[in-house]
Amino acid sequence: MTLDLFTRPGIDVVAGAGSPLEARLIEKAGFEAIYVSGYAVAAAMHGRPDIGIYDAAENVAALAAIRAVTDLPLIVDADTGYGDVVNIRDTVRRLELAGAAAIQIEDQQWPKKCGHMAGKRVVEADEAVRRIAAAVAGRRDPGTAVIARTDARAPLGLDEALRRVALFREAGADVCFVDAPQSEDELRIIGELAAGGPLMVNMSETGLTPLLPAARLGELGYSVVIFPTSAIRAGAAAALALLRGLREKGDTAWALPAMMSLEELNGVVGLGELAAFEDKVLG
Repeated sequence: MTLDLFTRPGIDVVAGAGSPLEARLIEKAGFEAIYVSGYAVAAAMHGRPDIGIYDAAENVAALAAIRAVTDLPLIVDADTGYGDVVNIRDTVRRLELAGAAAIQIEDQQWPKKCGHMAGKRVVEADEAVRRIAAAVAGRRDPGTAVIARTDARAPLGLDEALRRVALFREAGADVCFVDAPQSEDELRIIGELAAGGPLMVNMSETGLTPLLPAARLGELGYSVVIFPTSAIRAGAAAALALLRGLREKGDTAWALPAMMSLEELNGVVGLGELAAFEDKVLG
């Protein structure tokens, strides 16, 4: 199902989650897949920045928690794979068992950074290719999509990023992803010169890449656009505004129009389903 997301006509919009609650909200909003974002997991599950602080086990645990509350296909950010070929094989298989439908591996040095932060460093191209080959060979299910991401644009230039995309396709990557292009023209060039298979693109608000509508990105040659941190950033802004108001005013009556009711939130987190199950079992 996830491979179909990348290969069917048009472009699909996928929202990112770092927690089970965000995943439930994404499903409720009607999306067909969820991007389990490394940035969002670091922020939501650990309250930390996306600079390589959490490891493979924590990533698997975060994925399992999200899988427990949704049946939607999960596209998982697996950072660098957390080691060399044997480690990457292990990471891929553990993520598959935890419910991943697609797994993204990147070419940054460890510890990695969010693709829109300064100071990124990438490994040599042969090591980057070896990571993708290990992920492809290591997956148990051939239907698990391997997404090859390159962060080479910033440290080495767009030409090197495009060269790596070609190498990743030769290594068996199902989908390629050049992170953090810096203009619409660069997005166009990537769409044209990396057009040998499905392409994914990242819209990270206030980051290095200009925000374009999904329809325009589709015209430029992309199959899927992810919005990895939109939900958590909007939620954080709203929560901070409420908490500041609560501290100043001493109540939340003024904020009720912007809040879910208790009943609405109970619905989102599945209280009705669990109550129905309890009634069925207990009679």
